[in-house]
Amino acid sequence: MNLNENEHTLDYNTSREKLAMPEYGRNVLKMVEQLKAIPDREKRTEQARAVVKVMELLNPQVHTQENFDHKLWDHLYMIAGYDLDVDSPYPCPVAEEFATAPVPVPMKGTRIKAFHYGRNIESIIQLLCEQPEGEVKTEMIRSLAIYMRTQYLIWNKDSVADETIFADIEKISDYKLRVPEGLSLSKIAGDANFARPGMGINVGQPGSQRNRQRGKNNYKRPYKKK
Repeated sequence: MNLNENEHTLDYNTSREKLAMPEYGRNVLKMVEQLKAIPDREKRTEQARAVVKVMELLNPQVHTQENFDHKLWDHLYMIAGYDLDVDSPYPCPVAEEFATAPVPVPMKGTRIKAFHYGRNIESIIQLLCEQPEGEVKTEMIRSLAIYMRTQYLIWNKDSVADETIFADIEKISDYKLRVPEGLSLSKIAGDANFARPGMGINVGQPGSQRNRQRGKNNYKRPYKKK
């Protein structure tokens, strides 16, 4: 027996015509094609209103939009390829208005110098470069260095020298910003826990690990009667 005689041709969506409105599915497309073939205009309009009701049920989130009824009729025309002769309460939309390419989102042209700090840190450092010298600027640099140390510990090592953070600040600023001599950062608590984002609610809080351990110690099993 020839196996080719019993082969069935599988109809995949990838080989079918691309849907103009995928959220409504291919069955709605078939409904629209059938209503377009109805010769009587009055019956064709009646069927179009029924299809719009089906579309409303399949796409209930459209109710959150203003003039959702108008949008549904626009979607019907789009599914029909803008070729639908019915008595619609709204005019047929212009295809060119929906075919325009989206406005591209402008991207930053400059490369991030240190990914573990992020672009915002670079912006802050640039602002600090413009600040006048003095105690206020020194304290701002100290606060920034403490935050950068925290970010460094989250993504890199268990410990980092203050000099490493100071060197990163000057390097990111293209050496326009100089860290004052003798500047030191506060010491890190021995029980500090630096975890990556998403690892817990109390990420990075020094007492978070201690509090979790304390909760375990205070837990008592329910008493069972013998």
